[in-house]
Amino acid sequence: MKYKLIFSALLICSQLTHAQKKASTGAEDRAFWVKTLNRIAYPVIHNLANETLKKNMPVEKAPGYGLNVNKVTYLEALGRTIAGVAPWLALPDDDTAEGKLRKNMRTELLKALANSVNPESPDYISYRSESQPIVDAAYVAHAFLRAPKALWEPLDEVTKKRFVEEFKSLRTRSGAYNNWLLFSGLTEGFLLSIGEQYDPARVQFSINKMKEWYVGDSWYSDGEKFSMDYYNSYVIHPMLVDLLKVLVDKKKAQKADYDLALKRMVRYSEYLERIISPEGTYPAYGRSITYRTAAFQALAQTALMEKLPEYVKPAQVRGALSKVMHNLYDGKQNFDDQGWLVLGFNGHQPEVADTYTSTGSLYMATLGFLTLGLPADNKFWTDPPAPWTSLKAWSGESIKKDYKVEY
Repeated sequence: MKYKLIFSALLICSQLTHAQKKASTGAEDRAFWVKTLNRIAYPVIHNLANETLKKNMPVEKAPGYGLNVNKVTYLEALGRTIAGVAPWLALPDDDTAEGKLRKNMRTELLKALANSVNPESPDYISYRSESQPIVDAAYVAHAFLRAPKALWEPLDEVTKKRFVEEFKSLRTRSGAYNNWLLFSGLTEGFLLSIGEQYDPARVQFSINKMKEWYVGDSWYSDGEKFSMDYYNSYVIHPMLVDLLKVLVDKKKAQKADYDLALKRMVRYSEYLERIISPEGTYPAYGRSITYRTAAFQALAQTALMEKLPEYVKPAQVRGALSKVMHNLYDGKQNFDDQGWLVLGFNGHQPEVADTYTSTGSLYMATLGFLTLGLPADNKFWTDPPAPWTSLKAWSGESIKKDYKVEY
């Protein structure tokens, strides 16, 4: 009898629909996103602003780690953190609690950026050796492209010149023959955007290879062989779209190329929305799962650009991503006692980290928060809660059939 009662209770619970469960409002979701993004980004930005990043950031390495960690991990932490916070920091100042927090982070980040390229600073970060800086210079450049008026234009002329010199120094090296091509392309694209001399060959080669590596239905092969992982979101779609936008603006590419890349990213965002389970989990497969919420960068950017497919409502993306973030960041499992991210997927799991992963690598997690760049009065935040696709599917509601696209 006891077990029948337990079974009956579980059955009743399983039959509850999302409509019967309390859903948070958009304002509550936004407050949670802001709090969580600040929790992740603050240690990096605050310490670098105070020239204590190298002193205070723990340096944990994956088993079998193969890089010169002290020459790469700090640039990883900087670039990956600011590429995710940039759209939020680009919002205008206001007198709300969020606005004051945002202004404080922006102020500290401008100090941090200056320190990072000042050879006299204990936190000077060099781009001039190793191959890994090719990657993370691109994330710094991406932040500047995403928030030029907030993060690039306010820098003093000496600091700007130093960044340009560090970026150009990367031309002495080449990286892997895969998504790395886009890193070089994007950094050169940023130089073009600010009127600096750039390398058109690196830019064009990266775009041409991405076109060649397109395999269909929004998926790009990461190099000559396809890899089933999240690199289409970590790197390929967002960087390709934003690089082409620079080129179109500078009349160096056809708008049709940009439009096609954007259509493919929009289609890919549909996949990302659909893989979020009713419980707010997603598959831990492929390389670099330690990047956590970066897996949803392409979805977050598509929402930020207000380009979601018609049937994917902004509120359902907000609900789905919020649920994922609650699962990952409500507890302390992904942070150490000082608030730094730890190696793992959902907990301290160094065994799943790749041989190029160290503490600084993990800050790509901020890329899932891009949609905070939409103001609080945007419908993404003001629309009432809405179920996402898998939640509707598993509740027996009507959903749109998914089918491949031909572009």
